[in-house]
Amino acid sequence: MTFTKTTTGPKALTLKTIPTNINLQIKGQGVLLFETKEPKAILTFKNAQKTDGLIVTFSERQVVVQRISNKDKFIDPNNVTGISKKSGATYWFSLDAQNQLIQAGIGEARAETLTYTYQFPNDKSASANKVFMESLVSIELTTIITPLRLLRDPITSSVPLLIKDARDLTMSDVAEGKVLPSSNLSPTSQRLYNCVSGDKFTLNTPDFPDFIQAIEYSIATPGLWCNKTLKSKEGEFGKSSDPAETYLRITLGKNNGESPGIPYVLEIWPVGHYSPIHNHGGSSAIIRVLNGSINVKLFPFLCDDKSGVEPYAKTDLKVGDITWISPTLNQVHQLKNEGTKDTCMTIQCYMYEVENDAHYDYFDYVDTDGSKKQFEPDSDADFLLFKGIIQQEWATRNNQKSNLNCFPFSFSFGSCSSSGV
Repeated sequence: MTFTKTTTGPKALTLKTIPTNINLQIKGQGVLLFETKEPKAILTFKNAQKTDGLIVTFSERQVVVQRISNKDKFIDPNNVTGISKKSGATYWFSLDAQNQLIQAGIGEARAETLTYTYQFPNDKSASANKVFMESLVSIELTTIITPLRLLRDPITSSVPLLIKDARDLTMSDVAEGKVLPSSNLSPTSQRLYNCVSGDKFTLNTPDFPDFIQAIEYSIATPGLWCNKTLKSKEGEFGKSSDPAETYLRITLGKNNGESPGIPYVLEIWPVGHYSPIHNHGGSSAIIRVLNGSINVKLFPFLCDDKSGVEPYAKTDLKVGDITWISPTLNQVHQLKNEGTKDTCMTIQCYMYEVENDAHYDYFDYVDTDGSKKQFEPDSDADFLLFKGIIQQEWATRNNQKSNLNCFPFSFSFGSCSSSGV
């Protein structure tokens, strides 16, 4: 049984083989992520002596947890599902001795995907219950389960989408838990964040103060680069896909083999344009909005059933907002510019965690027919080349406007002359 550490999001272990017995990193706590193709899955948490523990059964109708020694069952009366019939579903179970809480869910391991919860009573049995839960040190699996990851820490609260720099954090921010301190990101994500979070990381610069306006002009004008390129990309995600299911990918730098595609990408989203529902190949990512706004829908897993799966969260990100993706959280999403005027422009940064040696160089997405497909991150243009093209288009436009402003004056040696007609 081989494990590889990762520190993205909640501290985790990647399972390299399929074990039948997994040791918890810390006694009495942890989260197991797994998948199964069967209508029932059973996990057994045991103490070191193998004399007591919890038998956790996921069935199509419910999750049932039973103590081995006394046969007590811990039922959530609101729980009505355990195994999903949706294709692509994954599952999780969280053990939390400190808070005397057990939970389960479908999809990413987070509070928003919770389907089962049981809080042990805070009565005279609390002390004995905690001793029992802290005695649990391992998980035994049946052969119908494929473990995906073991997280060190239990699920205790929602994880914020927005990142805030440590210099801007207040005590209320920490107490309310509505933003994620940048220091809580993994070292890989901090590296990406530090590259794009500065005040000078902007599109409009002294050498091209109208860059954003010029991009808008190129999108709106038939025959110009952005307009032509967007039209050429129609059908990129399936022949029957909506023409608005397109966006521009302008890459910065080179592919150094540490990311799915080139790690830094300027993505340009005209009004109404959107992406298919997709994941991010198990990479970490940082996304910053540079212009306009973008609507984000987050999904528990990538479902390739025709009926799909409902998002567990929706949010609008505006200029300056920065969000994040880890190998286990925020992986599956759909982006759409739901504004009415401004083109949205984002910087998307991707990188594999250091211990990721699989390097799955694709984003999986669901096409219009509900089928799961692979998209290899590509580039519509290098950033510096793109900027030069847009500058030239903008200069040509300004020259044309200048010439029109000269009418009805005559031209003399290529400039306006006031000698009249």
